[in-house]
Amino acid sequence: MRYVDPVFAGPTDPTVVRDGDRRLMYYTSRRANVPGLPGHSWVFGTPIGMAESPDGVTWSYAGDAVIDIPGEDLTFWAPEVVVHDGLGHMFLTVIPGIHTDWGHDGAIVHLTSTDLRTWGDPRPLRLATDRVIDACVLRLPDGTWRLWYNEETSGKNTYYADSPDLFTWTDHGRAIADQPGEGPNVFHWRDRYWMITDVWQGLAVYHSPDALTWTRQPGTILAADPRGHHADVVIDGGRAFVYYFTPTGDRTSEIRRAELVLADTGTLTTR
Repeated sequence: MRYVDPVFAGPTDPTVVRDGDRRLMYYTSRRANVPGLPGHSWVFGTPIGMAESPDGVTWSYAGDAVIDIPGEDLTFWAPEVVVHDGLGHMFLTVIPGIHTDWGHDGAIVHLTSTDLRTWGDPRPLRLATDRVIDACVLRLPDGTWRLWYNEETSGKNTYYADSPDLFTWTDHGRAIADQPGEGPNVFHWRDRYWMITDVWQGLAVYHSPDALTWTRQPGTILAADPRGHHADVVIDGGRAFVYYFTPTGDRTSEIRRAELVLADTGTLTTR
């Protein structure tokens, strides 16, 4: 599978959810093919693109998500979407302004939707600092929810917070801090919790019995050129598929899919 955004040619940070018989994919739509944008401004001012698929393999462009957040020149990154009791919840990185360099304040904002296209009622989360990006949300066995995110002032460590209802969150600080990374994604599969993070040399893999204590497996996955970045994992029929983006040029990118495999040694790999 290879998906390229037909408008800006720079899809990154995918997240995939089911909507009835179809799958919906949301992604950061970097403005990779827009000429004359100075510095890093092509990764700011970005909308959230959408694609749809009947099978998770063949994808068709479905326009942009409609994000109702007050303000001008807003940057939207790294959407995380979950559907619970018929309501869609998006946890979106929002950065004020369009910048030519990195290192600006960012918030994770919770929005809701009844149709999975139009998102409103924005509520910024109160987390560890004012420089946070890349949310991931998972429901735990007791019915509560846990959110992992990248806290940038700590050297890009992964932090976490808990919620009873997806609206009220309590921050608990660091989850992992063995090396810088971003885009944490957590899923439960084969009797373990797994976390993957983008460490820019492929994806680091961690496992845990309780989603609290994490053990790093040696090396990285999807490390060969072109490398995998900022991924989402979908469990489908007992199989696990990782959706990730990879560069195709100086600015352009595409989204790909690989299947995860658990070796007899307990090591997670791809095929």
